[in-house]
Amino acid sequence: MKEIPLGSSRFIGGNHPCIVVAEIGMNHNGELKLARQMIDSAKDCGADAVKFQIFTAEKLVTKGAKTYGAIKDHLPEYQQEMYKKYELAEDEYRALRDYCDEKGILFLASVFDEENADLLERVGTCAYKIASCDITHLPMLRYIARKNKPIILSTGMSTLDEVRDAVEAIKSEGNEQIVLTHCISSYPAEIDKSNLRAITTLKEEFGLPVGYSDHTPGEVSAISAVTLGAKLIEKHFTTDKSLPGVDHHLSMDPKDMKQMIDDIHLIEPGLGTGEKVVTEAEKETRAMARRSIISKTDIPAGTTISKEMLIIKRPGTGIAPKYLDRVVGKIAVKDIGAEVLISEEMLR
Repeated sequence: MKEIPLGSSRFIGGNHPCIVVAEIGMNHNGELKLARQMIDSAKDCGADAVKFQIFTAEKLVTKGAKTYGAIKDHLPEYQQEMYKKYELAEDEYRALRDYCDEKGILFLASVFDEENADLLERVGTCAYKIASCDITHLPMLRYIARKNKPIILSTGMSTLDEVRDAVEAIKSEGNEQIVLTHCISSYPAEIDKSNLRAITTLKEEFGLPVGYSDHTPGEVSAISAVTLGAKLIEKHFTTDKSLPGVDHHLSMDPKDMKQMIDDIHLIEPGLGTGEKVVTEAEKETRAMARRSIISKTDIPAGTTISKEMLIIKRPGTGIAPKYLDRVVGKIAVKDIGAEVLISEEMLR
């Protein structure tokens, strides 16, 4: 599998460990102090990166577009008014990027227009995240592709043809550093509608590293995605689910995030290579628990061996039962006592 660099020391894909992104998004509620606390907490949980969302409300949505989703009754009536509360200035994003550098955690951000992509370039980033809502915004994808940095492209709400168009648009600019993330764009998403096998479809169709941007509650879908080969897991993150705002209610808190990351680290080594072999841990059990061809009675030298003289028992260190027909009809070249493992040297 292709591997994509993420900063100077991490990679997405290949045999590298799964990257975990704690999406702070808008959960900072427009407050730098809260954003820093979330960065600290994400780092303590073991996350590899935090991700913010960089947008300008007036460029993202019309004045008349209404809020939607499970908590729309707790939000301003119009999206533009809501998003305006979560805008940060360029120097604030730079301060957060610097703070991430200080803490040793990657700074990532989703961008929603070309101007804010330029802002993120000035602030400094190792990759660009494109949200599912913009997978058909091919002009923007081409613009960002020309920056020649990795692009993490979410595929929620999309068809395979739409994903193909987006990938081709990015590659048309000479940029093949693409990571796809499977996503169900529902907030929160239901576990039984996760469609996780789409991860396999994306891997097979595009030959690119694939991750999972997970909006389901808990860790079940995320851990399952890792077992299917997801190389990046992105989960919304907050220090307190009860805080007011758009995404806190569907986010992981520090306890949830740490448990998920610990469990990912636990299961990843167990995924193995996919090659079906006898493992080192199985060798003793294989020898002692499998069966061999054993003499059921005393067999004097010169005797032609019949099936009735033999029995199949443990251990498995002798001739395997599948070769029984090769033993029957042979002649014992020496006396064989009862309950003895038959060997080739005893026969002719």
